[in-house]
Amino acid sequence: MVLLGFMLNYALRVNLTIAIVEMIYDEADNHTTVAHLTNLTDHVNVTQHPEHIEQTRYHWDTKQKNHLLGCFFWGYVLTELPGGRLAEIIGARRVFGYSTLLASVLTLLSPAAATAGFGWIVALRVALGFLLGVTWPAILPMASKWIPPMDRSKFMSNMMASSLGAAITMPVCGFLIAHFGWESAFYFTGIIGVMWSVAWFAVVYDSPAQHPRISDAERNYLLKALPQDNNTKGHMPAPWRAMLRSAPVWAIIITHGASVFGYFTVVNQLPSYIESILHFNIKHNGLLSSLPYLGKYLCALASSVLADSLRRSGRLSTTAARKLFTGFAVGLPGVMMIVQAFLGHDRVWSIAIFTLALTINGAVTAGYLGNGLDIAPNFSGTIFGMANTLSSFGGWLSTFMVGELTHENNTYEQWQIVFYILAGTYLLGALCFVTLGSGDLQPWNSPAPPAPRQEEEPLNEHPHLPQQKV
Repeated sequence: MVLLGFMLNYALRVNLTIAIVEMIYDEADNHTTVAHLTNLTDHVNVTQHPEHIEQTRYHWDTKQKNHLLGCFFWGYVLTELPGGRLAEIIGARRVFGYSTLLASVLTLLSPAAATAGFGWIVALRVALGFLLGVTWPAILPMASKWIPPMDRSKFMSNMMASSLGAAITMPVCGFLIAHFGWESAFYFTGIIGVMWSVAWFAVVYDSPAQHPRISDAERNYLLKALPQDNNTKGHMPAPWRAMLRSAPVWAIIITHGASVFGYFTVVNQLPSYIESILHFNIKHNGLLSSLPYLGKYLCALASSVLADSLRRSGRLSTTAARKLFTGFAVGLPGVMMIVQAFLGHDRVWSIAIFTLALTINGAVTAGYLGNGLDIAPNFSGTIFGMANTLSSFGGWLSTFMVGELTHENNTYEQWQIVFYILAGTYLLGALCFVTLGSGDLQPWNSPAPPAPRQEEEPLNEHPHLPQQKV
């Protein structure tokens, strides 16, 4: 359910990145016949494709398009840290489940919001980001109760199923848009989301002790292998000062911000780059845009199995494994972006480099991505919420950066600047984790309990005499 949930998580995001190519009216498109509608305020056109599909299009310029793609992160950044802490307190089942359900309903309303006006679709995307912001940090507290330590890299690869979701969503939405119009992309992903939410609440529980249908053997194994909270004692207060002074925590935060900055730049901009620079049509666009995400998931799965095997056999310590795989997954894509700056004008080389860079980046599941569970499982959701808050600013910044660089000058030379910035960001993130990262449990994960209050000794005025018992 977590794997399917993260597939859906990105399907609800990237549906816009493929649909927006067809949502915007292109005056250079000679295959459309235009009927102007004067009663709408957004300069809307109804266009007809060669396949005889009549659909609404909007006169949004490049800056507005990137504004729409980036506004998701305005809401996303607000709920990362609260989402992780909330899951530690009330459980991931409710946090992850309700946020995905409401996000799916909003997705179904997206075409109506676009028709109502540009401001409405922007507001809806902000609300969508607000809801989905809690999902990533919410899963780690659940993993600390369900997943034994030596299996956690493999479990984290389920979070990379978001890439698999994008890999499937893009070609499927490309097909639907080509045959039924861009609105179908939102209806398809929204309906799937509602169906998944119903199944989530039926089969998922926060801990083995709460699950009504788990076998006794599995429950006893997990309760023995993993420490479980005793809810009668209340929830542990977060050691904010210790966390903010911890070098391993900052290594996770900075490296995640750098990695996700590069990832979101590709997620949001690859379809537009393929269309405007490489000149592929919408059908090829959806298929080609999906290749990097498919590769990323497969690499995440393979690297996670390898990392857990190396750790279990004792050939690599947890610290060495996390640093090795992070250096590979975040550093090498930086080198690939330098290559992209020189060869990205060629169709074959460009697609190959994008695919290879994002494929390699999938190995973060064996690196820093699950590192919060190593250093502080009790506060893994809070740590990931802090990291994702920074990365959310990076997600917005990436769309703003590309919009400013390519506005009124959407050329390959301007995209070269984008690639150099990505290269520097990736390399900085890799260097930071290799220098500061750790796989050791931190002492502040289990704050020392307060000393028990000792009862006052009754006063004995004659110490040489034995104390009388009452």
